[in-house]
Amino acid sequence: MTLYALHENPDWFPPFATAFDAADLDYEEWLLVDGAIDLDSSPPEGIFWNRLSASSHTRDHPHSKDYTRAVLDWLEAHRRRVVNGRSVVEMEVSKVRQLTALTAFGIEAPRTVAVIGRDDLLAQAANVPTPFITKHNQGGKGLGVRRFDNIASFETYATSEEFEEPVDGITLLQEYVQPRSPFITRVETVGYEYVYAITADTDRGGFQLCPADACELDESGQPRAAESLFALREDFEHPIVDQFLGFARKHRLEIAGFEFIEAADGRIVTYDVNTNTNYNPDVEKLAPKSGPGEIAKYLQRIEAETYALA
Repeated sequence: MTLYALHENPDWFPPFATAFDAADLDYEEWLLVDGAIDLDSSPPEGIFWNRLSASSHTRDHPHSKDYTRAVLDWLEAHRRRVVNGRSVVEMEVSKVRQLTALTAFGIEAPRTVAVIGRDDLLAQAANVPTPFITKHNQGGKGLGVRRFDNIASFETYATSEEFEEPVDGITLLQEYVQPRSPFITRVETVGYEYVYAITADTDRGGFQLCPADACELDESGQPRAAESLFALREDFEHPIVDQFLGFARKHRLEIAGFEFIEAADGRIVTYDVNTNTNYNPDVEKLAPKSGPGEIAKYLQRIEAETYALA
């Protein structure tokens, strides 16, 4: 049975290809950049793994999100097995959905105001305690993330040509969570099981903390930093992990990463749910399990279950 990997960024795929080759998986990439869907035809038999990224529009793929929605509607209408299916798309592309879902599940998220359009930004920001940060609702790659320590500096930014327009028109005004130590933690899960946790250095990395190998290269293909921003958080165990696994099950996030901050005031604040998770090569060398390897094993299990039901 063929595995179809649905995505739009070939630069992120090599670690998965290596893992799939090692596992002897029969796989094929479907690049959701352009093409067509014959709605009167049936999709091929197989397993479909959705890896849509909320940041696809930053790679000149503005239609990939709606293309993915359409493809997954078609696949699920024909009862094909999709890993990280149609409902997961909406979680990936909306931080509003992530934050409201986390809060409803009992996981603390940062206090946030979602502002539609630009006209109401200053009025809403006046009611948000400083410091605060801005974010894009459809983000990734640190899009639109800036810290403001006072309203005057935000007004200068919001009324200038430097203001970054979010692709869906929704800007988030979010409390700045002061970390107890200068890092965030990301918990990786596959098949509703804990894989490992990593730390990301916020002192050096700021808000742009993509762990993929391709993200640590500059435009000329050279490393951005002599030392990686990411490290394995060895033997990390915390009740938050079980909360993340429960959240993943509730929302059918079969492969996901959860990012949180241990705040200086003692809170554990989760601010991001990522459903097209990438893995850092330096961490992978030290980790007790391989992220792509665990995905390959999970997809093999799904393939066996699907084949048995056929």
